Amino acid sequence: MSFFKEFKEFITKGDMMSMAVGIIIGGAFKAIIDSLVADVFGPVIGLFMGGKDFSSMSVGVGDAQIMIGNFIQAIITFLITALVIFIMMKQYNKMHKAEEEDPEPSDEVKLLTEIRDSLNK
Repeated sequence: MSFFKEFKEFITKGDMMSMAVGIIIGGAFKAIIDSLVADVFGPVIGLFMGGKDFSSMSVGVGDAQIMIGNFIQAIITFLITALVIFIMMKQYNKMHKAEEEDPEPSDEVKLLTEIRDSLNK
């Protein structure tokens, strides 16, 4: 099989398309989380810090400015994203665990099983 034919097969598989959709949705989700941190949490944290603009907080070291506000914003964004993904995966695993469990057989099925087992003896 040629390299290009094999590559075409790879990119057109269902898993690859699902991954692409996931990446696109992930990018959109990141924009929402970034906005939540910058536009909601940032100003609230800024209020607790004396009304300063949280995102522009910096520490001067010599001639350099260390943008500590941006760093803290990135940490908050990471924590919120991780929390949401954790909750989603927890629900996903809970849903799949429920699907894997065998339901309790009905009384009729239990009775038929007993009859079958008796006949086999």
